[in-house]
Amino acid sequence: MDILSSRIILRPADHAKTLAFYREGLGLAIAREYPGGTVFFAGQSLVEVAAHGGTGSSTAFSGAIWLQVRDVSDAAAELALAGIAIDRPPVREPWGLIEMWVKDPDGVPIVLVEVPAEHPIRRDSRWSPD
Repeated sequence: MDILSSRIILRPADHAKTLAFYREGLGLAIAREYPGGTVFFAGQSLVEVAAHGGTGSSTAFSGAIWLQVRDVSDAAAELALAGIAIDRPPVREPWGLIEMWVKDPDGVPIVLVEVPAEHPIRRDSRWSPD
């Protein structure tokens, strides 16, 4: 099986509020719009906020949206200025990433991640100094 593309589809309780959160609050750029939905660029993925197919009430979401940023401290300042509550401020985790957590209007967890220069994610595993 070849996976050609992917996206996260959200069906929020309050479409307008969630749309504003991702557009103005997080500042995601619009990839495309269609009647009843907006698809945002989110790094190498897409986040779609759909006004159709939902129940009209808060939905359970057991995962999290992972968004890598250049500088998580700068992101924290931008979010604070936008009035977005930070559930957990930036912390360097035992696995080496610097993570900060927020939630969208439906409570979907969003982790904003900074990958430090020395982290293995940044190394090209095809090259070895030995």
